Amino acid sequence: MTGPWVWAAAGGCAAMIFWCALHQRRPLRTLLAGALCGLGALALVALLAPATGVELPLNRFTAFVAAVLGLPGVVTLLLLQLLL
Repeated sequence: MTGPWVWAAAGGCAAMIFWCALHQRRPLRTLLAGALCGLGALALVALLAPATGVELPLNRFTAFVAAVLGLPGVVTLLLLQLLL
C-alpha cells in the first residue's frame, strides 16, 4: 500500500511537468512527445528484457513515471532498481 507522501510527490512532479509544458510554444505537443518517449522506452525495456536480463515491472507506478517524466523517468527507474 502506498502512503500519502507517494501521491503527493507524484502530484508535485505532474504539476511541475505541466507548468513547464505550459511555458513552451506548443504545450500539448510537448506533453505528448515526452509521454510517448517515456512509454516507448518502457516498452523497449520490457521487449528487450529476455535478451538483456534487465527488466522493470509493468504496473501503474512505472507507467505513471514513464508517461509524466518521460525518458529521464525510465532511466531513473532503472538506476533505482540497480541501487536498491
